[in-house]
Amino acid sequence: MRYQISEIRLTPEEYGDRERRMSILEGKIRRKLGKQDSSLEISDIRILKESIDARKKPQVYAVYTLAFACNRELPLRSWEEEAYIPPQAEEAARKVRDGEVPRPVIAGFGPCGLFAALILAEAGCRPIVLERGKPVNERMADVERFWQGGEPDPESNVQFGEGGAGTFSDGKLTTGIRDIRIRRVLQEFVRAGAGEEILYRHRPHIGTDRLRQIIPRIRERIISLGGEIRFQTKLAGLIAEEGRLTGLRTVSGGREEILPARWLILAVGHSARDTFRMLREEGIPMESKPFSIGVRVEYHQNKIDRAQYGDPDLARVFGPAEYRLHWRGESGRGVYTFCMCPGGQVINASSGREQAVTNGMSNQARDGEYANSGLLVDVRVEDYARDDDPLAGVAFQQKYEKLAWEQARGAGKERGLPISTWGRFRENSEDPVRSSLPPFAAEGIREAMPHLGRKLQGFDDEDTRMTAVETRSSSPVRILRDEEGQSAIRGLLPAGEGPGYAGGIMSAAVEGIRAAERVIEGLNR
Repeated sequence: MRYQISEIRLTPEEYGDRERRMSILEGKIRRKLGKQDSSLEISDIRILKESIDARKKPQVYAVYTLAFACNRELPLRSWEEEAYIPPQAEEAARKVRDGEVPRPVIAGFGPCGLFAALILAEAGCRPIVLERGKPVNERMADVERFWQGGEPDPESNVQFGEGGAGTFSDGKLTTGIRDIRIRRVLQEFVRAGAGEEILYRHRPHIGTDRLRQIIPRIRERIISLGGEIRFQTKLAGLIAEEGRLTGLRTVSGGREEILPARWLILAVGHSARDTFRMLREEGIPMESKPFSIGVRVEYHQNKIDRAQYGDPDLARVFGPAEYRLHWRGESGRGVYTFCMCPGGQVINASSGREQAVTNGMSNQARDGEYANSGLLVDVRVEDYARDDDPLAGVAFQQKYEKLAWEQARGAGKERGLPISTWGRFRENSEDPVRSSLPPFAAEGIREAMPHLGRKLQGFDDEDTRMTAVETRSSSPVRILRDEEGQSAIRGLLPAGEGPGYAGGIMSAAVEGIRAAERVIEGLNR
């Protein structure tokens, strides 16, 4: 039988390489069971969860939940692996193959579109993906040119292109949702080259360098299964008859094409502002939603390792330390850290001219000298709503992105972004970073920083660097859908971050799988 056992602890000295670690874990299982006799056979040990317990620093432990097989009946919880069961799609595949219905289409090739395409391709439904940006390698070259001082390419940048915005990130795979599809996503990443540790780490990540290798491998798998990726092709309009989607207008190389379509998974990212405007003009129901605005804070990683582990040398064993901080101010607004990048770098994530947008990214090794994270303040709909315009939040973002760009043209420019320190931000109302924020956000950060510094020693040091402005943590709009995941136009399925239903790589990927399942269900009817 197979069993599950929890609270197995390893010291830093026991952690070692994986082979040694697994041998020690077997001994720990035996000791916890109180059974040392050699006739007890323990085999096929599998790590289900690994986390770090630093509550009694500098005594820090790796804590495990394990599954294992045993030749005896034990007073433990039995364990069976849950597996994602792909939808039955024989009829759907036949209809597409025989030309009874057009091939399903996906707009956007970030995590949502990537996994929607993969599930549809595996089902034999030969999806077509429309991606306005370029493949990873070409996109990387465009971004590097921009970072070296060139103009941003509005169709190929940190936001647009193969892999979506997550391609230039830490590759975090944490999520607050619980869904069997999460395991399916992780397994596919491992199949494409990610380390197996993402299957059990408490806060798994891939790293931007590994993501850039992994995503093209998944793309090639989609193509091998009959899918098609049309890069540098933008969704320009919808065609519907009697409330049902019948076709799409696309633009590629300046040429417009009509593409027959009865099913479209709308997996555009949170920066597809022109697409949002097109959909509003097409009469697609949408509404404003809350989002956040703030800055990137940056400091020595060693400082965080010391604060979190008690001994910074433990970072060599357990990896660079992470944190999540939150404070609710007197106004009731939340101020919180977001997308913490250990050993990473702050980047210019702008997707167009006359805008300054910041974000953070890190490689798989997370071995840089500095750490960074977003420090964001809640933006409420009432902060920006006007005339019932569902895209007022987009205008709000654009206002402060342009303001940050103007601030970056003066003193304190680096990476094409306004920079400062916490000390200057706190004391000077004309500080370029502080001036790039709405007053409520600047005051929220000024109020929160000392409290956050008490939670994490060193966070509010005078020389903590601040870079403005971070606006793209989530979408400012929600494109409405019903219980079947469809918009008012039947066959249009908004999904993922851009339409307002996800917040990160994992939740967006799960959204893509769900949307693909709904398309298959519709094709099967």
